[in-house]
Amino acid sequence: MLQQASETLPKGTFIAVTDAWRPFRRQELIYEFMWKSGQEAFPHLSYAQLRRKINRWVAPTDQKAPPGHCTGAAVDIILVDANGEPIDITSPFERFAAAPTWATNLTEEAYRNRMIMVEAMLGVGFSNCRDEYWHYSYGDAGWAVREAQPECFYGLIELPVDQYVEAQKLWEEAFRDRENPFLAPALKQ
Repeated sequence: MLQQASETLPKGTFIAVTDAWRPFRRQELIYEFMWKSGQEAFPHLSYAQLRRKINRWVAPTDQKAPPGHCTGAAVDIILVDANGEPIDITSPFERFAAAPTWATNLTEEAYRNRMIMVEAMLGVGFSNCRDEYWHYSYGDAGWAVREAQPECFYGLIELPVDQYVEAQKLWEEAFRDRENPFLAPALKQ
């Protein structure tokens, strides 16, 4: 499906996958990090309010259906040019401030590029998480809800750790110094 979507893009424009399958433990670590970040940034919120806010950005791990990335059915993408440089789909904002797929107040160029990406992905059958322009899935629980399907057909995938141990080490190293995304300057725009 990604190949099919990429074939609809303008010449010189490509899909770059920034995240796809992830181990369940990594999903737990991301959720724990986001929870702690949320508690720091929003100490006035009740448990239920904070959970809604956090669940907007990362799938919880305590539900019957596993998070989409843990099934291999979800991908996070951006567009890049022939040199592998990101194509603008967020200006004048960054990350969370530009996160809603149908964000308003994007520059004309960013909006046009984002719609190229959205149309390519939706056109081949992916669904999009409306709160994250980068997140698409097919066959997971989120897809089933968004597409009004009675069930999902992808479940939790657990791979032997030796198949991703090096990638996990790199991820942990990169994640170690991550700043609180709710307090980051890009969010405040």
